[in-house]
Amino acid sequence: FCCFPKDPLNDVETWSESVDKVLGCKAGQIAFREFLKSEYSEENILFWLACEDYKKIKTVPEMISSANRIYSEFVHSEAPRQINIDCTTRENITKNISQPTLTSFDTAQKLVYSLMARDCYPRFLKSDIYQGLLRKYETTNKHCWAPVR
Repeated sequence: FCCFPKDPLNDVETWSESVDKVLGCKAGQIAFREFLKSEYSEENILFWLACEDYKKIKTVPEMISSANRIYSEFVHSEAPRQINIDCTTRENITKNISQPTLTSFDTAQKLVYSLMARDCYPRFLKSDIYQGLLRKYETTNKHCWAPVR
């Protein structure tokens, strides 16, 4: 992957511990996104990342603008990257989008996170993308392991 940050393989071994380990580092996010793209469900991680950025917003105008962008891109019933959430959650966001708060997308984000953790993450660990990176990591680090005497 040409788009990985410097030394992306340093954390690859820990990714099998939890989906949080994957989402917690840039290289993990990139690899997981590539995997989700291959499964036609890239909108999940894009929405999750958008929500993470959204929660860091400091100004009301920026929050309103970002909330509307997230809503239009992921939540609206005609959204180009519509996420798979229940009708009640979608309706609650729709009802409150004119006056967004930093928690406006929390329920939807938790649902998408659960979907990724339960369904996508186990498949990711078995994928050629992850297995290839793991093999590369193990090959790169073989020479570093010396027997203890």
